[in-house]
Amino acid sequence: MQITRQADYAVRAVLYLARLGPNQRAATSHVAHEQRIPPSFLAKIISQLSIAGLLHTSRGARGGVSLAREAKEITLLDVVEAIDGPILLNECVGEKGMCAFADECPLKPIWCEAQETLVRRLKDTKFDQLVNGHSS
Repeated sequence: MQITRQADYAVRAVLYLARLGPNQRAATSHVAHEQRIPPSFLAKIISQLSIAGLLHTSRGARGGVSLAREAKEITLLDVVEAIDGPILLNECVGEKGMCAFADECPLKPIWCEAQETLVRRLKDTKFDQLVNGHSS
């Protein structure tokens, strides 16, 4: 399993903004340059993160992009799911009835446990921890 490049870029953009500090803005062109993200791709990412309530955007000479919440309130899960949607390691982990083998499958508990572990880890990792070098 691999997160999309778009989700990776989103995480890097949010981390960059978290490092700026509370209420600080950055021009999207600056974020794109510093994080090596294609500017047109970043514009789409910022739009999605803004819709998800994670970023604020403002236009004009004093405009830019900033965190909509404090870094300690934004998790890796928030950002990844804002871009890629809910994490689903295998379709059997989601809705009931998606798998022909249903509850008879010896793999389902493994997929469920792996997903729970991943989701919990991403949910427990907040951007203030990443900024301060504490990701556990």
